Amino acid sequence: MSDPSTRTSKVVAVINSNEDTVELLRQCLEMNGFRQVVTAHVRDIREGATDFLEFVSRTQPAVFVYDISIPYDRNWRFLQLLLNTEVMQGRRLVLTTTNKMALDAMVGPTEALEVIGKPYDIEQIVAAVAKAFGV
Repeated sequence: MSDPSTRTSKVVAVINSNEDTVELLRQCLEMNGFRQVVTAHVRDIREGATDFLEFVSRTQPAVFVYDISIPYDRNWRFLQLLLNTEVMQGRRLVLTTTNKMALDAMVGPTEALEVIGKPYDIEQIVAAVAKAFGV
């Protein structure tokens, strides 16, 4: 991996429905040099407890680690709605899911997206985030 000091000013957002996973990913990313890690929970965004547009505008993450959980089609459609907002233009995604084949079929190839199936090694997430930043 590259010099961790090049990662300190890069903001990563971790969005997941599992609080333990959010905290684990935040800690691992920070331990690997990503000092600005912001977090949110999928259900809070979907239910309106967290205003997604305000969250992105305030925190300015360049890369999102976002989990697509069951039901995949509904959660994929929800993510598509988020991605179609102006505030999300130019931001990169690292998606995690328990059904990578299903998500790969829905997503198709794209440069701005990496899909990682579960169970995953935390280092896969760290490497994917580093790659999204070009480090």
